[in-house]
Amino acid sequence: MEKYVGIDVSLKESAVCIVDQSGKVIRELKALSDPDALLRVLRAEGCTKARIGLEAGALSGWLHDGLKAEGFDVVLLETRHVQAAISAMAVKTDRNDARGIAQMLRLGWFKSVHAKSADSQEIRALLTARKLLTRKRVDLDIGMRGILRSFGLKVGQIGRARFDARLRELITGNTMLEKVIGAMLEARAALARELAELHRMVLRLTRESEVCKRLMTVPGVGPIASLTFVAAVDDPHRFRSSKAIGAHFGLTPRKYQSGEVDVTGHITKAGDASVRTVLYEAANAIITLRVKPSALKAWALRLVKRRGAKRAKVALARKLAVLMHRMWVDGTEFEFGAGDVQPAT
Repeated sequence: MEKYVGIDVSLKESAVCIVDQSGKVIRELKALSDPDALLRVLRAEGCTKARIGLEAGALSGWLHDGLKAEGFDVVLLETRHVQAAISAMAVKTDRNDARGIAQMLRLGWFKSVHAKSADSQEIRALLTARKLLTRKRVDLDIGMRGILRSFGLKVGQIGRARFDARLRELITGNTMLEKVIGAMLEARAALARELAELHRMVLRLTRESEVCKRLMTVPGVGPIASLTFVAAVDDPHRFRSSKAIGAHFGLTPRKYQSGEVDVTGHITKAGDASVRTVLYEAANAIITLRVKPSALKAWALRLVKRRGAKRAKVALARKLAVLMHRMWVDGTEFEFGAGDVQPAT
């Protein structure tokens, strides 16, 4: 008898539901959110040949790899599909979520998600940590400006290199501010040191990666953009066509058609938001900055005149995603080509 196992993953315990091929619930139980604990439960219930489904999430990749290594048939389910399917349930519980996942798995009403490799997860951890430290440093700068403004002390427009000296100059003579702002400046300096170290790691990884070096031949694409793209795609061959990469990262328009209503909306914003961000920034650089003329830039500037800068940047970001994926698969570098590049108006 074929079995299907739905697992709703939580931080401490996961709800497990086992159903047969007719949809009848065989067993519902809870287990610790740990691969070894789940393995013991599945083997005890005779589910070694069952198909197992987990909703994609923070712990799901770790549990997926642990179960997959022991020979289990495990799939990660796309979060939006799971939420849409179980939203019809009147009562929202972990138990019902696990039951819903099991039934989705049985019926095949789901979209599977690629499980990232260990290397990809490590790169994503590095990029996430770098982004977090950058944000915290900015928060500290804004916070110190706000504190000093209450005392009528205005920092003004100042470069990052002279920020520390400017603040120490303003707080001189005020014992309380010297202690308060001094402590925040020390924290800022520590953040800057660790951030610089993480950035050096990013640069070292891009120098060692032949794929990243090829992708950085594209105008507007630097170390952060190339590494973010590589970590998110992980395996370029999992896409049957390069055209699918735009939809995968949410850079294609939404569509709603029903009867006489046919509306094309904003982009879907599905997939990894960090990839959309770096692709949009690269597109913005190509359109607005003085980069080497190319057929790509000429195409983008023509689109700016027809559709406006915002839409052109989104379209160019989608085109960059397709282009970078194709370069990765083919092992080629960017070709600038010929283009009559005129400034956008």
